[in-house]
Amino acid sequence: MELYASDRGQTTDHFVTSWGFRETAHAATDTGESVVLRQGNVQLVVTSGPVTRDFLAAHGDGIADIAFACADPAAAAESARAAGARVRPPGDPGGPVIHGFGDVRHTLVQRDAGRPPGLPRGRDWTPAVPAPEGADPRNPAPELRRLDHIAVCLEAGSLHDVARFYREAFGHQQLSTEYVEVGGQAMDSIATRSPSGGITFTFLEPDTTKQPGQINEFLARNGGPGVQHLAFLVDEIVPSVLEFDARGVEFLRTPDTYYDALAERIPGLGQEVADLRKTGVLADRDEWGHLLQLFARSPFEQRTLFFELIQRQGARGFGSANIRALYEAVRRSQQPSS
Repeated sequence: MELYASDRGQTTDHFVTSWGFRETAHAATDTGESVVLRQGNVQLVVTSGPVTRDFLAAHGDGIADIAFACADPAAAAESARAAGARVRPPGDPGGPVIHGFGDVRHTLVQRDAGRPPGLPRGRDWTPAVPAPEGADPRNPAPELRRLDHIAVCLEAGSLHDVARFYREAFGHQQLSTEYVEVGGQAMDSIATRSPSGGITFTFLEPDTTKQPGQINEFLARNGGPGVQHLAFLVDEIVPSVLEFDARGVEFLRTPDTYYDALAERIPGLGQEVADLRKTGVLADRDEWGHLLQLFARSPFEQRTLFFELIQRQGARGFGSANIRALYEAVRRSQQPSS
C-alpha cells in the first residue's frame, strides 16, 4: 500500500514511534520522496512531493495505491481490462496500474512464491541504515501479523457495482452483505476477498433514505470515495492495546455500559470481560468463533483514514455487531478528544 502524505516526516514518525514500524528503504525522484515502512507482515510506502499534489488537494492524506501481487501482471491487467477496468497505458515502470474506487489505484506487481513483498518497482531504492542496538528504550511493539481487511467508503448507489467490478476484474469472492441501522442513520456493506486471501475489502455506502451519518461525513471530508480504515491482525489484542497505548496510539473509548451482560450476549468468549472493559476492546462472534477489535483515532488532520486492531478467535467474517461497532466508532472518532 502507498499512503500520500502532506508531511512525510511527521507521518513516518507516527508509524515508527506509535505503531513500531521500521524504515527499510528510501527513494527520491523529481516527482517525490518515499520511505518504505515495515512492521510484522505489513508493508507501507509513505510518499510526499509533486506526484501527490492533486490527490492531497482533493482528499487530504490517505491511501492512494493498494498493490495486487500477481503471477503474471500483464495478463492480469488484460483480464481486468476485459472486465471493464480502466488500465493506465503500458510503460509505467512500477507495473500495470488499474483504476479502482475513487482516485485509489491498484499497481499489479510480480508475485514471488514464498517470499515477502519486495520493494516497489520503478524507483531507485536505498536501504535504510538500521537504528543502533538499544536506541529505542521502549519495549518492542506487538507484531502486526498481517493486514486483516481494508474498509472503503463509497458514494450511495455504487456499492453493488463496485463489488461486482472486483469480482469480475480481479476474481474476488463475495463474503457477506450487511445492512446496519443505528438510530435514524443506516448503511449497506459488502465484503469481498481476493483469490489468494491476501486482500479483503469491506465496502460501505450510506442509505440516503435515512438521515446523513458517518459515511456521508467521510465522503464529504475525503472529497469522495476512499479508504476509511486499515485493520491490523494481532495475536493477543488486550496486551497489544496496552502496549500501543503506551507508545502513543490514541484508541477510541468504549462506553462502560457496553460491557454490561457482555458474557451473556457472547457466551464462551474466552476472555476476561474485565480486561476488555479496561482496554475498551469490542467483542463479536459468527458461526466459526469470536472476534475482538478496537479502533484508533485518526492521526490525520481531516480525520478520515484511521486504523484498527483485530484478533480472531476462529471467526472468519464480519457479523452485524462488528459492522455496528464500526459505525459507532466512526461517530466517536469524529468527536473532539477530551
